[in-house]
Amino acid sequence: MQFRFPEENRFPPWKISFLQYFMVAVFAVLLFGYWRLQVAEHAQYVQAAERNRIRELPIIAPRGRILDRRGRVLVDNAPAFKILLRREDPSALTPSLLLGIARGLGLDPAALAAEVKEAEALPRFQPILIKPSATLADVAFVESHRLEYPELETIQASERVYPLHDLAAQVLGYVGDVSESQIARPGSHYRPGDVVGKSGIEEEYNSILMGRDGMQRLVVNSRGQEVGRLKSIKAIPGHDLRLTLDLNLQMAAENALGKRAGAVVALNPRNGQVLAMVSHPAFDPNDFARRISATEWGQLIHDPEKPLMNKAIQAQLAPGSVFKIVTGAAALETRTIQPNFRVDCHGAVTFYGHTFHDWESHGWVDFHRAVVESCDVYFYTLGKMLGIRKIDYYARHLGLGHRTGIDLPGEEPGLIPSPGWVEREFKHPWWPGETMSVAIGQGAIEVTPIQLAYMVGGVASGGVFARPHLVFRNELEALRVDPPPEVTSDFPLRPKTVKALRRGMWGVVNEGGTGAGARCPGLDIAGKTGTAQVVSENLREEENKRRFIDNAWFVGFSPAKDPEIVVSVLVMHGGESSVAAPIAGQIIKAYYAERSGTAINAKPPATPQVAEGPAAPLPRLQRQAEVQ
Repeated sequence: MQFRFPEENRFPPWKISFLQYFMVAVFAVLLFGYWRLQVAEHAQYVQAAERNRIRELPIIAPRGRILDRRGRVLVDNAPAFKILLRREDPSALTPSLLLGIARGLGLDPAALAAEVKEAEALPRFQPILIKPSATLADVAFVESHRLEYPELETIQASERVYPLHDLAAQVLGYVGDVSESQIARPGSHYRPGDVVGKSGIEEEYNSILMGRDGMQRLVVNSRGQEVGRLKSIKAIPGHDLRLTLDLNLQMAAENALGKRAGAVVALNPRNGQVLAMVSHPAFDPNDFARRISATEWGQLIHDPEKPLMNKAIQAQLAPGSVFKIVTGAAALETRTIQPNFRVDCHGAVTFYGHTFHDWESHGWVDFHRAVVESCDVYFYTLGKMLGIRKIDYYARHLGLGHRTGIDLPGEEPGLIPSPGWVEREFKHPWWPGETMSVAIGQGAIEVTPIQLAYMVGGVASGGVFARPHLVFRNELEALRVDPPPEVTSDFPLRPKTVKALRRGMWGVVNEGGTGAGARCPGLDIAGKTGTAQVVSENLREEENKRRFIDNAWFVGFSPAKDPEIVVSVLVMHGGESSVAAPIAGQIIKAYYAERSGTAINAKPPATPQVAEGPAAPLPRLQRQAEVQ
């Protein structure tokens, strides 16, 4: 009998092989992962670890100060705190986290979320500035919520301060966050959150005033608390900039214009240095330095009196009778008339079938008396004799109809109407009757206050026109910055022409003329008034609204023979030029008081001699202002 042992339950060989291969595969995957962590992506993970351990914070470079010609501070900096939001881990910036940050810092949650959304295209290591002007309460919130909001950082920086508030606001300008368009410009070195100039000197010379930011490297623990510091890159402050403005004269001009809407420009016609520039109403640039609210911004841009506009270089308005200096210069230079040419003014004159009115009957007037009393009929007659082409030629060569080239952004060119311009714009030929309006500074003609100062100063200087500027050329050269070209335009006028024009403008102030309000005992002041209509007489009578009241102009200079200061004054809706003339007189008086303190007590200037023979004393006018 054969005995059989029970068959053993053996483990299948294929299972043993599968287990072996599986274990090899697992070790291969682990080995590959180890190689990837330690070799292939070593640098990436080291960098991530360093970011967790080392925190880089910008050191904001302070902007350069802006000073007046004597070194007095117009724009400065003050210590401040700024709050940054780090974005190394975008997934951590949840809506609930952003809501908590916004509530704690007093921010608009929607605006904060929009800022984070816009920054998604930026490198993650680059933080964004969410509060440029943080209070001590904001800083305390960040420090006390380190664990809850580790993405927040506070840095010390400087904040732009305008200690004189709205004084010269449009000239100095303001600063704000760099825009996306500025960042996108070719060759731009701006980064989101940079503070740049947005208008005025701040914008024009931003590259000089703006410094170079540094970088501070901190060692932090797992809680985000600082435990050490590494070597940092120091910030390079911006350069200070000295302007040609005189603070005392600027304040005198601001006070003289008062609360009236308008502009004042005071400059030295010999070298083009701007001594004062005022535009009213103004704004406080400090509001922009602290990030202006949408409500405040809306109020500024919708204000009908346009406080953001620098009216000294941007208000394009009819000059009124100040333009008669151009018409007179053209008539004398072309020898169309001689200074003794006379016209009988009966208060109106008819040309081309249309009656042109004067503000009163002046009787027989020669060139001198026509300038002194601002006789419209006399200059209507000159306009007909000259024609529009000659008036256009002399207006442009005397500085109107194009920018002066002042070193400020946004200067407007004005407009001198011509036959070519009418044909381009209105598709019809020039109507001769329009020449009459242009001859007295009405119609389509537009000028800016700085253009009138430039023009009158150049005429009174014999045809030498120096480009207006606000920064000293040698200051820019010392900073190794290419300064604007030192342009001096020469359009020589005959001595006889210059003498007649100076005499006439001297009489406007000192012989009972329309600018008698500018007269200051002891000072040699000359000038010309202008009252420019805003709308037609019929419409003004029908509406009777303030915005239709005439604009008042006066351009004065001193001394009359060789001027060293010229002042252009615009009072918008001032009504009569008698409003503008005293303003210029106060500014010129302040200029001499600032310069020497003794010129005001000098003897009154003698009446200039008349080249064509003695003139009878002129009676004081009953009306001091022109009514066009």
